Amino acid sequence: MTAPHRFIDHLRAQSEPTWSAAVGHRFVTQLCDGSLPDPIMVRYLVQDHRFIDSFLTLLGAAIATADTFDARLRLARFAGMIASDENTYFLRAFEALGVTEAQRRAPADTLPTTGFKAIMRQAAATRSYAAVLAVLNVAEGLYLDWARKAPQPLPDNFVHAEWITLHDNPVFADFVAFLGAELDRVGPNEKAISTDFFLRTVTLEKEFFDAVYAAED
Repeated sequence: MTAPHRFIDHLRAQSEPTWSAAVGHRFVTQLCDGSLPDPIMVRYLVQDHRFIDSFLTLLGAAIATADTFDARLRLARFAGMIASDENTYFLRAFEALGVTEAQRRAPADTLPTTGFKAIMRQAAATRSYAAVLAVLNVAEGLYLDWARKAPQPLPDNFVHAEWITLHDNPVFADFVAFLGAELDRVGPNEKAISTDFFLRTVTLEKEFFDAVYAAED
């Protein structure tokens, strides 16, 4: 087998088999074929929505530590999308699923949710553009990886379909390509910290999907 030439591909290879286990998780399979039970989707969305504050902190750190103006512009535009389109999706999905404000606040954070909040803020606190990019490449790249494999047609339920299309569209794919190119550019100079944050984030992604089934299992 030929060794990966790009730094991002090297990190992806190191993350196996966990990356593939997350991309092929039963949560992803059920979401994409429309069979995901509402209680599972509710648990997932309630927990996932709690990342937004920490995620915006991470994106703010990326903007602050990026070493080019063009990178800052792209990151800022993406932060705007998270604060608008993606956050609005959550609110519409909660309404469609009958999830009240009290129900959104009632469950405690799962361990993976706590871990995600922590790793995003840890990466931001390093003031290392490479560390921040490592987390972003997993958080966005892994989602593009599973979303682009969704069978067509997409589920009729917009709660499922829009979560897929938010992570599989030309603008998002282009942004993920940008993140990979940026990590290829700066990551090799901070290999240890990039690898550490990348691999820990991949593990958290799989554990997050596992956790939404914990009550049933």
